[in-house]
Amino acid sequence: MRVSSPPSYQWTALFVLLSAFCTLFTPAVSVKYENFKTCDQAGFCKRNRAYADEAAATSSWKAPFALAPDTLSWKNGQLKGTILKTINTIGETEKRQKGEIELRHNSKVRKERYNEVESWAIVGGLGLSRNAAESRDAEKTTVTYGPDGKFEAVITFAPFGIDFKRDSATQIKFNDRGLINIEQWRPKIDRGVPEKKEGEEETPVPEVPAGEDESTWWDESFGGQTDSKPKGPESVSLDITFPGYEHVFGIPEHAGPLSLRETRGGTGAHTDPYRLYNADVFEYIMDSSMTLYGAIPFMQAQKKDSTVGVFWMNAAETWIDIIKEKEAHNPLSLGIGSKTDTKTHWFSESGLIDVFVFLGPTPKDVTKAYGELTGYTQLPQEFAIAYHQCRWNYNSDEDVKDVDRKMSKHQIPYDVIWLDIEYTDEKKYFTWDPLTFTNPIGMLEQLDKSDRKLVAIIDPHIKNTDNYPVVSELKSKDLAVHNKDGNIYEGWCWPGSSHWIDCFNPAAIKWWIGLFKYSAFTSLPNLFIWNDMNEPSVFNGPETTMPKDNIHHDNWEHRDVHNLNGLTFVNATYQAMLERKKGEIRRPFVLTRSFYAGSQRMGAMWTGDNQANWDHLAAGFPMIINNGISGFPFAGADVGGFFGNPEKDLLTRWYQAGAFYPFFRGHAHIDTRRREPYLAGEPYTGIITQALRLRYALLPAWYTAFHEASVNGTPILRPHYFVYPSDESAFAIDDQFFVGSTGLLAKPVVTEGATSVDIYIPDSEVYYDYFDFEKYQGQGHKTVQAPLEKIPLLMQGGHIIPRKDRPRRSSGLMKWDPYTLVVVLGNEGTASGKLYVDDGETFDYQTGAFIHRSFNFKNGVLASSNLGTKGKLTDKYIKTMKNVGVERVVIVGAPKEWASKASVKVGGAEAGIEFHAEEGGKAAWAVVKNPKVAIGEDWKIEF
Repeated sequence: MRVSSPPSYQWTALFVLLSAFCTLFTPAVSVKYENFKTCDQAGFCKRNRAYADEAAATSSWKAPFALAPDTLSWKNGQLKGTILKTINTIGETEKRQKGEIELRHNSKVRKERYNEVESWAIVGGLGLSRNAAESRDAEKTTVTYGPDGKFEAVITFAPFGIDFKRDSATQIKFNDRGLINIEQWRPKIDRGVPEKKEGEEETPVPEVPAGEDESTWWDESFGGQTDSKPKGPESVSLDITFPGYEHVFGIPEHAGPLSLRETRGGTGAHTDPYRLYNADVFEYIMDSSMTLYGAIPFMQAQKKDSTVGVFWMNAAETWIDIIKEKEAHNPLSLGIGSKTDTKTHWFSESGLIDVFVFLGPTPKDVTKAYGELTGYTQLPQEFAIAYHQCRWNYNSDEDVKDVDRKMSKHQIPYDVIWLDIEYTDEKKYFTWDPLTFTNPIGMLEQLDKSDRKLVAIIDPHIKNTDNYPVVSELKSKDLAVHNKDGNIYEGWCWPGSSHWIDCFNPAAIKWWIGLFKYSAFTSLPNLFIWNDMNEPSVFNGPETTMPKDNIHHDNWEHRDVHNLNGLTFVNATYQAMLERKKGEIRRPFVLTRSFYAGSQRMGAMWTGDNQANWDHLAAGFPMIINNGISGFPFAGADVGGFFGNPEKDLLTRWYQAGAFYPFFRGHAHIDTRRREPYLAGEPYTGIITQALRLRYALLPAWYTAFHEASVNGTPILRPHYFVYPSDESAFAIDDQFFVGSTGLLAKPVVTEGATSVDIYIPDSEVYYDYFDFEKYQGQGHKTVQAPLEKIPLLMQGGHIIPRKDRPRRSSGLMKWDPYTLVVVLGNEGTASGKLYVDDGETFDYQTGAFIHRSFNFKNGVLASSNLGTKGKLTDKYIKTMKNVGVERVVIVGAPKEWASKASVKVGGAEAGIEFHAEEGGKAAWAVVKNPKVAIGEDWKIEF
């Protein structure tokens, strides 16, 4: 068992508790419930829930685990010790660590517990705290660490438990309910007295806990398929309590609210735990704890002015129970009322208990420390945050070119058009259909004339057929996943009979990289990649995925690494896309459906096969926000819904919502009607176009938000608790959000027939409607009118928003366009903002090729100052941007006195100002046109 606590900033303490029993380590159209397990159908889930029930029903329950004090050692910020199980000891000892056990079915899989998640998920933040200190008494040991020694871990010996404290107050408790459990290795033997052979030690007969069905320990069947379980039962579990915390967030991916529901009683509770087991779920249902495509076992807890978190680093199937218990206070004491403790119970089918603790105290502290650990989100190419046009499938290269021409004809901006599996020759990846995609280079060249891109799908299943060099090499080089017998695994997916590349294998990654070279795959630099079906999806597999007893590189079982599988495949594709031609290194763009902690370093994700209805539109934002606070903010949902045909109001509202998805893509199933924006007809086409142009105008603000996420882990869509952690009444709000640090507060319409929304204002600052400057002020809900053509979008006073107002066909054609700065004056008459700019394509920004500016308005002066650190390429890049300036400054909430005597000075020269007086509830505003200042230089405009 390992417990780590990377607190805010750079302070990290590492506690390692090495136990005597644990490994030593450094196609359908709607969801079919019967295809996916409930907790009762998953043996280890059922057993661990039963264990929790037994503990709850036993008044004198104590966890049968204790830390042996005489084994403790403390050195350089690291605590090590041995935990002993005090009852039913069977002996998962050094024998298992050394491989001195016999597995069932003559299996060749590794005998130890899987201990390599860290090599895929962790990139930093593991430095030991040299300032940490330990003090010990007869019952416990206390480790003090962190900034100013404000963090403590109090480790109780018997029963074993840990209280994590900040400023002397307990924030997180491990094993508070005594539910820690490690299912130890044991041989399967008859219930009779085992025969003892001469010279052998007597083998103890494991006790079967009362009321437990031993059959769930061994071969386990579901859906007509049997898991051979060569290592028998080996689950791990731990209860984690957040005392005083009513709200918990995170553990994506699930379709449900941001604030997670209870799973064991309570109003609106789920009946099953939240499940993390990446699976291909068609038309997933709403508000469910059911598994989906991705798994990030990272949970945050929130109470007034305090955020904490835990990361359960385990890649096996995992379930999490949540209970919220109200604790009554003595009304005669100062604490009148009650508080809520959130009690969670985590259990995984195999692997280790490996937990990281984050003690905050702010949401930003937690996401920053988690980002240091698993990596911050990729800074994508700029085109990737613009609009993507997709469906399954565009029928030919002429079809693609026709859509491209019509988007331009109707002056509808877009950056990327996508191809699903039908572009291939009989679903063989790295090929083009010779009858329908006869000239892929010509298609790519036409797109490139408007600086547009193509994304093509390439999945991990490789068609098993003759005369296909890719599968021939996969087999001859032995780079595929194996079945339990050690042979190459064969399953069924879109191509029919298929094999799966094993991207845990370094040799497979090296081979995969070669397949993307221009000499091997006919393409150009404006082609990028979509990795779908990488859970992996196997149509004839258990729960539509790969058997758990399959075998990966280095003889690890698939059950141990299942939730990592998608990450390893995207990693291979990311590496392949870095340098397709020697010397031409570009930032990759890869979209993934399956993901794990760390996948954010490599690309974007989307929420999978949603439906064209209002419920799925509404579900998108909680899912995307939850992903963002869990370290993966480059997220989106299929605009319009993947399955079904949206009526035009729904399609229009979805585009307005999609304009606020970090990943913004329209997509549709092969059986749906075509729905490119120009086909909607008026007024819908015009309204959709305006939503798209809003996204493009605000690309400078979006790119700046992406940059911030890439350097400090802050989410791009920020829920209210993240920005206002003192406002308890708004912690559960998940249908409105702030965009980065811009002060933009959005609440797109997601309800059928709605013509207004109630937006919650969290403070006393003044807010303005983005489009007409209507003023809203005063904490609480404000009604904002939202007819079909209107997106409810407010600007919080005190911010400066950069944008580009000239409409173009693609973001690449906006590169040299001038900026507009929208100065939104707050109650104090001040405002500030930031802008980050680079070439949007290469990694040159890492050596200084960027512009990072701070804008400030105070005492009638708007000033631009440098935030960047000079690097090797700074001067060269700024020189290329010398002619990119500011064409307009818009001041919202302009002072009334400007009406009669306003003027501006720029560099000593006077310029005019255009003033618009306050009208009704709409604020006064002013415009300075063409102030003749460069975006990359220091300057002042004096009003």
